[in-house]
Amino acid sequence: MKFSAAAEQYDRFMGRYTRTLAPALASAAEVREGMRVVDVGCGPGGLTRVLAGVVGEPNVAAIDPAPQFVAACRDRHPAADVRRGAAEELPWADGAFDAALSCLVIAFMADPDRGVREMARVTRPGGTVAACMWDLPGGGMTMLAMFWRAIRQVRPDAPGEHGRPGVAQGDIADRFRRAGLRDVEDGALDASADYADFEDLWEPFTFAVGPTGQFLASLPAAEQERVREACRAELPEGPFTLTARAWYARGTAR
Repeated sequence: MKFSAAAEQYDRFMGRYTRTLAPALASAAEVREGMRVVDVGCGPGGLTRVLAGVVGEPNVAAIDPAPQFVAACRDRHPAADVRRGAAEELPWADGAFDAALSCLVIAFMADPDRGVREMARVTRPGGTVAACMWDLPGGGMTMLAMFWRAIRQVRPDAPGEHGRPGVAQGDIADRFRRAGLRDVEDGALDASADYADFEDLWEPFTFAVGPTGQFLASLPAAEQERVREACRAELPEGPFTLTARAWYARGTAR
């Protein structure tokens, strides 16, 4: 899937969850000072920022296929090695990193198994590979679960995102094992996002970021309004916080 929205629009839609999810993933991967690490599918740089805070920008590399995200990540982290490219064809040498991480990306890789193999390839023997993706079948990502419930009130046959790679419990771990990683562990990571009010949540849906925004944009205006009102009915007036759960896995490169 291609992401064409501006970096600032992504920040307002999904980036606000990365603020809590990225530190949880870095902690699960045991990223620490002295490591050289790569952020695969970096987007505008939410995880890149967290990694740079631990190991320093010069020890961080990052890659994403979306040119506007690459430009934003470079601007925000000028000392990092930020490149444009795909997870399935990483431009670094074998064993170049102590850890390779990917946050909310595996579901959008053209070939997730190949992407995982590439992450393993660029990680030194004994290094760590880690990735996470939202729990969509279990409804663990509150915002997306609410949106698709509202969509199905308007379009009962809407496909949703339950079939995407990485969204079901254990899926990422299975892919890690197929890639030859050893000592694979998996579990859940918690995140959250704060909203000033309903409009603060709803407007980013109209930016056409990712599957939800693009599906919404494909609907006639009257149906979009019905979806909006169905979402509004689930939320309180004034400020609120939404929680989210992601499945993650970590493994050791051979």
